[in-house]
Amino acid sequence: NNLSGLVPGSGQFSYFNYTSFLGNPELCGPYLGPCKDGVAKGTHETHVKGGLSASMKLLLVIGLLVFSILFAVAAIIKARSLKKASDARAWKLTAFQRLDFTCDDVLDCLKEDNIIGKGGAGIVYKGSMPSGDHVAVKRLPAMSRGSSHDHGFNAEIQTLGRIRHRHIVRLLGFCSNHETNLLVYEYMPNGSLGEVLHGKKGGHLHWDTRYKIAVEAAKGLCYLHHDCSPLIVHRDVKSNNILLNSDFEAHVADFGLAKFLQDSGTSECMSAIAGSYGYIAPEYAYTLKVDEKSDVYSFGVVLLELVCGRKPVGEFGDGVDIVQWVRKMTDSNKEGVLKVLDPRLPSVPLHEVMHVFYVAMLCVEEQAVERPTMREVVQILTELPKPPNSESPTSPAPCTTLDPPPTTITRDQQQPPAPKSTPPDLLSI
Repeated sequence: NNLSGLVPGSGQFSYFNYTSFLGNPELCGPYLGPCKDGVAKGTHETHVKGGLSASMKLLLVIGLLVFSILFAVAAIIKARSLKKASDARAWKLTAFQRLDFTCDDVLDCLKEDNIIGKGGAGIVYKGSMPSGDHVAVKRLPAMSRGSSHDHGFNAEIQTLGRIRHRHIVRLLGFCSNHETNLLVYEYMPNGSLGEVLHGKKGGHLHWDTRYKIAVEAAKGLCYLHHDCSPLIVHRDVKSNNILLNSDFEAHVADFGLAKFLQDSGTSECMSAIAGSYGYIAPEYAYTLKVDEKSDVYSFGVVLLELVCGRKPVGEFGDGVDIVQWVRKMTDSNKEGVLKVLDPRLPSVPLHEVMHVFYVAMLCVEEQAVERPTMREVVQILTELPKPPNSESPTSPAPCTTLDPPPTTITRDQQQPPAPKSTPPDLLSI
């Protein structure tokens, strides 16, 4: 066979003798001739090389696997870094005053645990800035690409951001990208008038505080209607949009936002149309238009909430709101007014309650032309009737006056003198 190489002397080869390998002169081993040095060495190296070849293959596979994993991890890290950088470039902060925070600080507030309010107008978060100051971040509903970032939106938001009044919530700035707007407001620790009035703490809101809130909110709306440039119609006046600071000072909030929601096509609540249920002026049903007299009607509903302590709808039966209920209950007499008075008020100056009630009924007149302006509302509210033998009331404060109204509580029961333009349903009061 002309075989060649070293024949092992162990295993099955130990049973063979030299005759078994005849005809193979190149074989060598224990039963054959001695091997040449080159043959033995070459055979040994061949076995060694075969073993090394298998080890090298295993190491190569492991190396490729480790490299692939490291490459994948590096690619993921780089992709996340690029996405974060892209997001940072996409968000833009527009400030309306000197701010000590960035868009990243605002975005950090958008956590489920920080939510303090939800509604069709958006989600509100409480945020803590690096300086320790608190802000309220309103996330507006998502809008279609381009609609929320056109020149008109930015121009009007900047108009709102320039408004400065003691009784209007300050818009500090807003963050925006191609899909979302985040409005950053000053934070009001005591929440909204609606929450305080209709929540568990409603009984602690005494009459002097309610009257003070009524006057302050009226001054804020008066500024928007008469002294702001350009003039602004709120479009969604309600107790939940009157916020209270740590001293229970009233601040009008969310002015002008209803128009943006309407333009975006949002229809989750009536705020996207012309206000909220129970606050909408009756003429909207056939005009589909909103003006300053619509705000006056809504403010009248808020005044009735302060007097009666009841929500605008939901407590009077199907299809009946607080305005209809009050008209039915009062029946144009003082005893009727006492029947609708908030029972949680332990004692009140009747002449003040009657006066605020009278202003409320002026504001909710069926015909818009018969309602007063907000400037007139401020004037009438601040002209409180005085008990007998007291000094004449001081001159009314304009809506731009920032001093709070007098809040002295008296138990005098004298009714206020009837103004010249007494509404029909209050002729006998």
